[in-house]
Amino acid sequence: MSNTFEYEPANEVVKLLQITDPHLFKDTSKELLGINTHESFSQVLKEIQAESFNYDVVLATGDLVQDSSDEGYLRFVEMVKPLNKWVFWLPGNHDFQPKMVEHLSQSPINASKHLLLGKHWQVILLDSQVSGVPHGELSAYQLDWLKTKLAENPARHSLVVLHHHLLPTNSAWLDQHNLRNAHEFSGVLAQFNNVKGILYGHIHQEVDGYWQGYQTMATPATCIQFKPDSNHFALDTLQPGWREIELHPDGRIETRVKRIKQKTFLPNMEEEGY
Repeated sequence: MSNTFEYEPANEVVKLLQITDPHLFKDTSKELLGINTHESFSQVLKEIQAESFNYDVVLATGDLVQDSSDEGYLRFVEMVKPLNKWVFWLPGNHDFQPKMVEHLSQSPINASKHLLLGKHWQVILLDSQVSGVPHGELSAYQLDWLKTKLAENPARHSLVVLHHHLLPTNSAWLDQHNLRNAHEFSGVLAQFNNVKGILYGHIHQEVDGYWQGYQTMATPATCIQFKPDSNHFALDTLQPGWREIELHPDGRIETRVKRIKQKTFLPNMEEEGY
């Protein structure tokens, strides 16, 4: 497991930026369900830089590349460099971890999975990928590591981050690809009182709710959006986005989702899956 990363922000409130599910390809002209993922990710990054939100670090929560290509991961590195912030990542179900490890360790990318941010917070990034399948699961190793980090830092508020979702989307086709051993995950968290929030991607839609009493957040993809409350595969016309997060010294989490405004990306609504 990667070493702990320690960061002292300029203010007591730690500010995070989440980007998720870019689904980049080797070929920058390639589309996913009618949307050019390179162009949509570029637009998200462009509009992030035009915002006034002065975030400390970036969390990239999986499905960075769609086709397991070296070029896709190397391009991700080049595309996030202008943000001029540390970027921390975890794998999604479409990612190829050997190439993530190979390519995603050069500045500004950091492979650490345990972040000590300021005096009051820690962020723990988990690997929920099950190779070759869309659903997620946390291995015994991941659960033990999570338990260790929560126990080592009892005075720190904790944000736990993974790729797969916990709260139902009310879409049968998508909810079968959730975190399968959520009960084991919950069992670890229940042993501690310092977990304040859970953050993930995967579902290509915005969710702000509570799971097992924990503030729980999902964030729009930087490309296509999945339509909620749809038993069959369905795309949404909502635009790509990202999430801003503020971690307060008293354990409060304030957050908002932003979507691009300067350009419009529309998927092929006739597609029946991918």
